[in-house]
Amino acid sequence: MKPGIDLSKYFSFKRILVPLILGLGVAIYFLYTDGFYRDELNQIHWGQHVLIWIIASVIMMVLRDFGYMWRLRILTDKQLSWRQCFEIIVLWEFASAISPGAIGGTAAAVVIMAQEKIRTGMTTAIVLVTSFLDELFYILMVPILFIFIGTDDLFPTFDGTGFDLIVNTTNLKVLFYGGYAFLFAWTVFLALALFIRPQMVRGILLGILAFRPLRKFRARGRQLANDLLHSSIELKSKGWRFWFKAFFSTGLTWTARFLVVNCLLVAFGVFDDHLVIYARQLIMWVILLIAITPGGSGVAEVLFPSFLGNYLPSRQIARMVSILWRMISYYPYIFLGFIVLPMWARRVNLYQKIRLFKGFRGKEINESDPV
Repeated sequence: MKPGIDLSKYFSFKRILVPLILGLGVAIYFLYTDGFYRDELNQIHWGQHVLIWIIASVIMMVLRDFGYMWRLRILTDKQLSWRQCFEIIVLWEFASAISPGAIGGTAAAVVIMAQEKIRTGMTTAIVLVTSFLDELFYILMVPILFIFIGTDDLFPTFDGTGFDLIVNTTNLKVLFYGGYAFLFAWTVFLALALFIRPQMVRGILLGILAFRPLRKFRARGRQLANDLLHSSIELKSKGWRFWFKAFFSTGLTWTARFLVVNCLLVAFGVFDDHLVIYARQLIMWVILLIAITPGGSGVAEVLFPSFLGNYLPSRQIARMVSILWRMISYYPYIFLGFIVLPMWARRVNLYQKIRLFKGFRGKEINESDPV
């Protein structure tokens, strides 16, 4: 038995239902209000070109997940098999898809990783280093791209109708630069905690937790402080080859993630501003991170035409491509999660019911049942 682990806190049918309703609701609303007229569809040159680039976008998603799995193998010194890495990444993405962007799947990832047979002290280190590498790549890539292409074409202009009445270029700039500043601060904190001054960070955390209003967070805070210190000890023994491979796999993952959209725009539009599209997605990613909806559902479908619609023949086509983008890069993780979760729970001998249907009338999924 592994008591005290309540997976329903991270995976429940209610949590899954919300992003599905939001995302599909926005898609249906677009179809209802805009419609797909024959003239609009005729603007697309259907054929081998479109099919090839849609397949290429799917390949980019596969490459993205391969990068995640490869990085996990590197960070665990190959303690995890490829199958284990696949299941962990799917469940990590599953948790992210049904959680608000700012929360993501980190909390669930710690629980998932803790069930694998990894050397003591490495679980938290792996999750924290993963976060550090992701944010480090992002905060480095943003200024590099901005230097090469400037900032004039990165933020969309709005026509003052529909969604554009609520959001304007100024608001987006405030959200982006505010989000970037937060990610920069978080990356600096992780760098100090994991590599530079772990003892100092531990002392600061324990000092903050000494205040009476924070008493209820004391136990968790002490655990985090100790985990950071242990993680630092584990990581300081790694050589430059380890970090080069870890950062390279991170770059591979992020590049493949954003090239999904580039492939779709090549399929349905005509453009050659690949770096601009990549940079605009960096801005979109921060805004989706701030979004309070699970996995950015509803927000992503609305933002896509505003940021990238001018690279497509019409707004209606942009709406269609935004839905296709989410069907390739988002919804598969929800459906894969349904399949992988009970298989993973049975493999790690987690003898408790995974109550995906908690609060609803239906059958609970138990990992001891046949899959």
